[in-house]
Amino acid sequence: MSRQKGMMSLCTKKRKLDKNVQDNLYFDSYSDVTIHEEMIADHVRTNTYRMAILRNSSAIEGKVVLDVGAGTGVLSIFCAQAGARKVYAVEASSIADQAVKIVKLNKMEDRIDIIKGTLETIDLPEQVDVIVSEWMGYALLHESMLNSVLFARDKWLKSGGLILPSKAELYIAPMNDLVADDRLNFWSTVKSQYGVDMSCMTDFARKCIINNDITVNPVTVEDVLSHQSKFAELDLYTVTVDQLKSVRGSFSCDCFGSSTVNAFCVWFTVTFPDGEKPLVLSTSPFKQETHWKQAVLYLDEPVDVEQDTKVEGEINMYPSAESSRHICIHVDYSIGQLKMQSKTFSIPDGYSDTQP
Repeated sequence: MSRQKGMMSLCTKKRKLDKNVQDNLYFDSYSDVTIHEEMIADHVRTNTYRMAILRNSSAIEGKVVLDVGAGTGVLSIFCAQAGARKVYAVEASSIADQAVKIVKLNKMEDRIDIIKGTLETIDLPEQVDVIVSEWMGYALLHESMLNSVLFARDKWLKSGGLILPSKAELYIAPMNDLVADDRLNFWSTVKSQYGVDMSCMTDFARKCIINNDITVNPVTVEDVLSHQSKFAELDLYTVTVDQLKSVRGSFSCDCFGSSTVNAFCVWFTVTFPDGEKPLVLSTSPFKQETHWKQAVLYLDEPVDVEQDTKVEGEINMYPSAESSRHICIHVDYSIGQLKMQSKTFSIPDGYSDTQP
């Protein structure tokens, strides 16, 4: 249940939100049809989950499944179709009311129980054999829903049980975002079009575009300047909530050719066990676009590179101090002979400045 809204911007007022307020705002955001429409319509997302569940039918048939953050209940229905004896579909937002109708419409109310509430507060009548969840947010960890999956794993999953997906990996690569350049250069073209000099807007535009926000945009393959570098891997069977407080790693990339690095691109994959050849859901710019798109981190100053210029550094992802559901990304990086630079990026929802 990963909410995507197009582009995030840093809120101007920063105050730490009470956790109940954070959670209420988060769950309320899933009460609108648009988010669920976008997720179900994402064919890569929905069909990969469907294939992963059906291909694991031997581990699901006759077993008990827990769907964490069930949303409209589509994954629960996939599990019932794969032969699950019982599916507990836990959903905290009011979309749970629609999930009840969908389950009934598909004549599966005898096998799927919709439980309205937060995973941490509900009770189940039995342990489960399988946990399924679509918990991934922007840059993988935005919204911190993985914490609930790990809570469910530790409290409800039988020893030797199955988790779908079972692994997540994070990647980074340098890029040249030509769209950002075009937007900055636009103000210098206004005079030739309309006879009004607006070139003084360029500095203002730069502050709005090249800031500390994590921008969520689709990145084209042509903009990526090197092979991907994996900087973190999460094993959902063993990772702990404490470890999610700082997901860090190093990266090293060699540029393809002459260009300009003006941003980093971050994306993720999740993997489902499937015999010898696991099934991978990828949000890479080299793959079919998903509703997660990619996370773009703009550098304060662009840097020219040539063939084999090395781009390396360390990256740390951690929850925001203002709201634990918001992700921050800190990057220490060097490009060629440039001395090490540092920048911290935020991806807040933009609602904390509206709270009393």
